[in-house]
Amino acid sequence: MSAEVEDITEGSTAAEMAERPAGRPAAGQDPLKRQQILEGAKRCFMDLGFEAASMNDITAEAGVSKGTIYVYFANKEDLFGALIDRERGAMLISAQQLLEESDTIRSALTAFGCRVTERLTSDHVIRAQRMVLGVAERMPNLARRFFGPDPFSGVSVLINYFERKIAEGELVMADTELAARQFMELSMAGVFKRRLFGSLSEAEGNVQIERMVESAVDMFLAYYASKR
Repeated sequence: MSAEVEDITEGSTAAEMAERPAGRPAAGQDPLKRQQILEGAKRCFMDLGFEAASMNDITAEAGVSKGTIYVYFANKEDLFGALIDRERGAMLISAQQLLEESDTIRSALTAFGCRVTERLTSDHVIRAQRMVLGVAERMPNLARRFFGPDPFSGVSVLINYFERKIAEGELVMADTELAARQFMELSMAGVFKRRLFGSLSEAEGNVQIERMVESAVDMFLAYYASKR
């Protein structure tokens, strides 16, 4: 028997084993257990920081055995990366819905820009970015996972939207990826870096976001909107 399996067995009482229903998810496949671990990890990382938080801390906070946590995640870096993916995915699904539900390009981009910028400049995301920057040289894979390209990112969501609007004759652009990156940068101009480096409080940042995004949309559409 492996050490991980032994740990799982030792962390479970006979009563707990008996209470588990037949047909339960295979080891490492229970979505509720996975979310339980991620929630515990999120609290630990926010309280202690990435460097200081240990797998023992996360195990205790999540209320699982040490063997169980290693069935789901290889190490602390893997766990932090999975947390990044989860948080980003939830935000982008919400932002994508705003694009789809808006009647005009202006309202769609304004809603999308505000949602993404509010999220990326929120306290816990700013803290996560600082954590990743602090270990980027030592853990380049983690930095790439956080900041690198992803098939489901804000840029990719915008590219898909722009391609539809080009086909409908409402936008004119030769490079949708460049345009998507330009809009993301314009939406966060004057807010993101000041939040990241601590010179702008969250309350002040929220007041600035709508003004910044509306200005970004004005500039973006002045250049890319169809003149037909």
